Amino acid sequence: RLRSGLSFSDGTPLSAADVAYTVKQLMDPAMHSPTGDAFRSGPGDVETKIISPTQISITFPAPVAGLDRQFDQVAIMSEHSPKKEMAVLGPFMVADYKAGATLLLKRNPNYWKSDAQGRKLPYLDSVRLDIQPNRDVEMLRFKRGEIDLINSLDSEYFDKLATTNPQLVHDAGRSLDSEQMWFNEVSKAPLPDFKKNWFRSATFRRAISEAINRADLARVVFRGHAQAALGPVSPANKFWFNAKLKPGAYSPDIAFKALQAEGFRLENGILKDKAGNAVVFSIITNAGNKYRERMATMIQEDLHKIGIQVNVVTLDFPSLIERMTQTFDYEAILLGLTNIELDPNGQMNVWLSSSENHQWNPSEKAPETEWEAEIDRLMRAQASSADPKKRKESFDRVQEIALEQAPFIYLVNRNALSAVAANVQGASPVILVPQTYWNVERLSVK
Repeated sequence: RLRSGLSFSDGTPLSAADVAYTVKQLMDPAMHSPTGDAFRSGPGDVETKIISPTQISITFPAPVAGLDRQFDQVAIMSEHSPKKEMAVLGPFMVADYKAGATLLLKRNPNYWKSDAQGRKLPYLDSVRLDIQPNRDVEMLRFKRGEIDLINSLDSEYFDKLATTNPQLVHDAGRSLDSEQMWFNEVSKAPLPDFKKNWFRSATFRRAISEAINRADLARVVFRGHAQAALGPVSPANKFWFNAKLKPGAYSPDIAFKALQAEGFRLENGILKDKAGNAVVFSIITNAGNKYRERMATMIQEDLHKIGIQVNVVTLDFPSLIERMTQTFDYEAILLGLTNIELDPNGQMNVWLSSSENHQWNPSEKAPETEWEAEIDRLMRAQASSADPKKRKESFDRVQEIALEQAPFIYLVNRNALSAVAANVQGASPVILVPQTYWNVERLSVK
């Protein structure tokens, strides 16, 4: 049932037909919507039935856990507004967008919320989001008062600002986000068969993981503002994190012995497989991200200790994405994963083997391994159960499999670091994205 009398930002009335239109678009397989994946707890179509202008029935082919919370991620679109998706129900609407530079948001005059005193929200008339790839320039502009919020602050700049203006910086602790690497397991990838065999071996992947010193990554690269990652869920996600997981110890010796058991051997300091191929591979990461570049370099040094040669390659982001999602012309990639919600349904688009975001081997027509088939089953089971205990049992097992099979090698969870100018009122930084302006409708400046 919808609230009566609500309108989109352009004045078009909200009705149940808009909800039906949005659900149809969301669940259209041709749209490849990651948000839609969270609703796919079973095969079949979603049916909508408009009962009245303010009431709609939506029937899913299987139960969807936390259905009400799943809709928090869905922006209702107007079916009839001439402005199409530019007509919004939220506190701000897009007024201007300059690709790669700025996004200007203007106050939605038809936003329905008010504060406790009856004052219409939002308080601000506009918000400008600057796309600032240069962190030095970002910090300079913050100090000049040209920027009021830095949503994600680099650890180096956090420490510098904390020395001079500690009241402006906020460390909310371990975030939900992770930095991770993975190997290319796509069967059609343009790689030699012997490398594909390495990358598809769980023993090989676990050995690489054991040979990486995560404590050093957190201490050196992030200046202590990060923690060693334990798996696909950050311990900051207190309910869903599997507390029974044991952190893997950094041990080049154990890693080497595991590889020896698989037929690898050292010859003149060079690790070779049983066919005599030297173990050499490249890690790709995005150019300009100095933290990932440093992590890749330190991983290069760690793996050299067990005779593995790692080449570090940096690419502009569009080129990296093309290799990752289209040509599959890569060996290993180091990137980060931003989690925008606590519920495991938010990771359906990563763990389902059929998903495009199943990064190590996207869009499998059918699960190519038994453990991926088990994860598919577990993820659908937790997504269709209304029992939180059963859901957690299923997702705990997913985390165990992820640790056993190591399709992703989780490195660190960065702390949620942010900066808020003294003139901003109402800001309360958190670990969830967007950390500094999650309550943007209640922010004001003095």
